[in-house]
Amino acid sequence: MLIEDQHPHNKSIMVATLGAPNVGKSSMINYLLGTDLTVVTHKPQTTRNHIHCVMTVDHTEIVLVDTPGLHKSNQEFNKRLNQQALDGAEGVDLNLLLVDISRPVLEQVSDFKENFNRPLGRTWLIFTKGDVVQDAEKLPLDEITLKAKEIIPAIEKHYLISSRSELNMNTLIGALCDEAQSGPHLYGGAVSNKNERFFATEYIREQTFTLLKDEIPYEVAVLIEEFRDMHDQRIKEKRIASKISASIIVNRPSQRAIVIGSGGQMIKEIGVRSRERIEQMMGNQVHLNLHVKVAPKWFKNNMILEQLGLPRAEASARVWRQK
Repeated sequence: MLIEDQHPHNKSIMVATLGAPNVGKSSMINYLLGTDLTVVTHKPQTTRNHIHCVMTVDHTEIVLVDTPGLHKSNQEFNKRLNQQALDGAEGVDLNLLLVDISRPVLEQVSDFKENFNRPLGRTWLIFTKGDVVQDAEKLPLDEITLKAKEIIPAIEKHYLISSRSELNMNTLIGALCDEAQSGPHLYGGAVSNKNERFFATEYIREQTFTLLKDEIPYEVAVLIEEFRDMHDQRIKEKRIASKISASIIVNRPSQRAIVIGSGGQMIKEIGVRSRERIEQMMGNQVHLNLHVKVAPKWFKNNMILEQLGLPRAEASARVWRQK
């Protein structure tokens, strides 16, 4: 039964985007949304939580579930990331399995099957980065898809896309709209199931991935300490709509020094870029205060992981608890 204030021709579909780290899931979603909602960097494992991202085409609502890249790991933190990907595929109408066309496809499909390790519903195989491989459209994609179907029988069809060159993106959107079923829109115009507080955290962490080198970003987490509405209040003669205080969590004291930088230049640059990104999202001025905390082996600390929205996974081992 349709909700009374919705159009009788409304349709909806929920679609999980799955695949290994750095195959282009978040890039594809941002293109489809027409805005940089999810975090994208050149480093793998940027996405840490599954996120519902909502786009509407005419009367069709498409809910795209962005998930962390599935990968092999015995580390507690990575087990929880994998669980986020597994949970993101629960209850969806369709799966999009993304594979990088510039790398061996069947190997990626086999690795995904091993890591996913549970029944998979209706699935489309999405060849990404079609702009990277010369004459990618001339590759035997039908043949590759048939071989991939032998590995994962749920695969129905394939699409070759590129978020950068826009290759076949409109075709994919049209196909998703055709798959949608009649029914009410679930989000009523909202762009995500996550709130501004969550995305503020993500955008700060995005800048640590962008600005910090080597392995440091992988041992960085961000926790919002304060997120306060400041309407009708003035800070230093500037009208500020929101005040945000956040902690950048690192594993070792040496990492804290790097994040702060010489004379505080690095933390200042992270703050400036993060504030611009958050203000763009919120549409108003933001006062952002960042500080860096050392929490040894935070990625094994159950309390911190819970605060990051990463509950225990099915494969979780015993983890540290904050004293």
